[in-house]
Order: sequence, then structure tokens, then C-alpha cells
Amino acid sequence: MMSETVEREELLLPGPAQALGALLGVPVPDLARGAGIPLLWHWIYLLDHPAQSDLGTDGHPARNTVPAPPKPGQRRMWAGGRVRQHGELRCAEHASRRTRILSVQEKQGRSGLLTFVVVGHRIEQGGRLIVDEEQDIVYRPIPERGGASGEPDSTVPVAPGEWAVDISPVLLFRFSALTYNAHRIHYDRDYCRDVEGYPGLLTHGPLQAIAMAEKARDGAPSAHTVFDYRLVSPLFDHQGMVVSAVPGEQGERVSAVRDIHGRQTASGRLRSRQD
Repeated sequence: MMSETVEREELLLPGPAQALGALLGVPVPDLARGAGIPLLWHWIYLLDHPAQSDLGTDGHPARNTVPAPPKPGQRRMWAGGRVRQHGELRCAEHASRRTRILSVQEKQGRSGLLTFVVVGHRIEQGGRLIVDEEQDIVYRPIPERGGASGEPDSTVPVAPGEWAVDISPVLLFRFSALTYNAHRIHYDRDYCRDVEGYPGLLTHGPLQAIAMAEKARDGAPSAHTVFDYRLVSPLFDHQGMVVSAVPGEQGERVSAVRDIHGRQTASGRLRSRQD
């Protein structure tokens, strides 16, 4: 696994943000007039563009990348992270991102040896640190294929204040394209079923996190905030996505994602930065 720092630089343009806004059906700030890029939307900028020859059979980068899988044939899962926002990224200006591995830890799980990798990203613009982020990535063996688990027949209606997002293969494909993510678990149903044993296409962890951040901030400026999030259970395309946010302690906003049956798949917490 590579340990050196990888740097990327890019002139930020409104196009990717406008595409994400259209994908989610949410308002896009007037970026051309100096409005800041919303919280977590930096994930559609400063992207890695790996060579086709560096992709593994699952479509995810297998070499010459940070992080790279610690062992061949492991399943990669985005487990959560922490984002500290010290200001707002702005379009029509260059930004740079420095990426490095902060820690690697192995643990024995029920399915075999798990490798927990914490990846750090620092994004600067105009000589200032704007985003300081840690991403938690887990690598695990691909288990033997099993039958799909049963699901409840009943659904939980969308309550007032909840946001229902129709998770379709088209939406997942478009988000993969927008984030330059070729991981086949998000668009190749045959691969999901026959190789990884999943009952459907996986809804991206970053997509769930962005939806939670959108619901939690509710249009408020995203500068000088901290957003923590966890992905607690897989969410498949046929299970929908329902997003909520409620007030927490000391001005926090607590957000969550559930499926149409009421099962929680992700949680988040948005708070003002104190230092």
C-alpha cells in the first residue's frame, strides 16, 4: 500500500456542482458570483483519474493509488469519515488536495481478516486550508455467495420533514460517472449478484453522506463546520433512500438515512466548528 503523499491541483468550475444539483434535485448556489461550494460537494472535484490498466476486476483501482487494496481480491467498503470545513471552496480559483494514509490497522472479524485504513485529505485554496478530512475505508474478504436475505413486506411511509430519494440504476450510474468511480458494485447488477453475492446494486456511501449533509444544513452556509458520518449497513437500489435531520445537543443537527422498510443505513452529525 502506497504511503507517500499524493497531490492534485484543479481549477474549480461550476459544471460538476451544477450536475450534482441536477442529479439530486437540490438548489445550486450562484457559484459564478462567488458563492461557496456546499458541504461535501468537494467530492466531485480534484478526482483521481487512474489508468484503465490500474483497475482491478471489480473496477476499482488496484495499484498506483492511495489507498490501494492491501491484498488481492478484497472487498472495499467506505465506512465513514470526518470533515472539518474551515471556509468555503470557490469556483474560478485553483485548489489543491494532498492525500496520504494516516493509519492502517488489521482486525480479525467474523468473515476473516479486516484491514481498516484511514485516509487523510487536505484541500487548500488561496494559500489557506479549507477542508481537512479523514475517510475510513475497510477491506474485507469476499464471502462465499449466499442467498439473499428476506425483507419485510411492509414499508414505512415518508414522514413530514423526511426526504425520499428514488434510487434507480440510472441515478447510481450518473453518480458514479460524476465522481469518476468505476466500482462495479454500483452499476453492474450481474457482478453484484454473481461475484459479491449482493441482492442489488449498492448505493454509494458518499451519496448517502452528501444527502445527509444537505438535509442537515438545510440551505445554511457550510463554512466553519464539522460533519461526522457513519455507514452502518448496506443500502441497495431496490430499498430506496429516505433522509432525515433533527436538532441535536448544543445546536447540532443529527441526520440519518433509512430504507423504505425503516432500516437505518447511515448516520451523520453536523455542528459548528469551535476552534
